[in-house]
Amino acid sequence: AESFRVLRQVEEETEEKGTVATVIDTLRSYYDQSLNTASGYLDSIKGLKLEEKAKTLYDETTKAVGTYAGIFQDQLYHLVYSHDSA
Repeated sequence: AESFRVLRQVEEETEEKGTVATVIDTLRSYYDQSLNTASGYLDSIKGLKLEEKAKTLYDETTKAVGTYAGIFQDQLYHLVYSHDSA
């Protein structure tokens, strides 16, 4: 059985990160952790007949998280760069 888990490679940076980069990295870490947790749940229920429901729940959850992450990123961008348009 194949796993839905997608592991992401984290690039090591030697220079100090700014506040925005730290916040984005933290959010990205939470997002990756939630995806890995959901993938782990899927792996643990493979033998049960709940796989289709779990897959649907996983798909809907990742869509919602992606949407809210995009909204947050947009709000953060406008917060940081709002002084350019004023």
